[in-house]
Amino acid sequence: MSEKDVNSLAVFKGTIEVMLQDGILTREEKRLVIKLATLLDLEPDEPARVYEAVRDKKEVEGGRTIGRIKQLKVYQNLYEVALVNESLSRDEWRVIRHMKEQFNISDEEDKKVLESIKRSVQEKFEEGMVDKMLHALKDSVTIVGGLFDSVRTKKVND
Repeated sequence: MSEKDVNSLAVFKGTIEVMLQDGILTREEKRLVIKLATLLDLEPDEPARVYEAVRDKKEVEGGRTIGRIKQLKVYQNLYEVALVNESLSRDEWRVIRHMKEQFNISDEEDKKVLESIKRSVQEKFEEGMVDKMLHALKDSVTIVGGLFDSVRTKKVND
């Protein structure tokens, strides 16, 4: 597993681009983008600058290099936030997959992150919530661990 340097604004920009692929920023995606900005320690003006760069199809200058420990922490915390609503939407899966790719997270690292999330969830939430989240975690190991592209989508009635 080789580590790769990543830039905070490049990660944020790439994530915004992934979120906007379908032209809609869902409530779940908004929640994730706000958390991501915090986890990446972005300056107050940086999220708006990045959004404008995405909108105008321009590059974004600045940002900071994110070390490996921070990359794994950001991935884990964002993943946990996504899981809190009991089930992950297709949009949230896409963001988690993108983060895994951006940070070059191996399947072994992903497994360790999921175990850490499991422990964290057990410490923070009541038993019923833990069961629901653990079920979502179990599903995520299968889906994010390489089978993401074959995720089935449900047709929602309008």
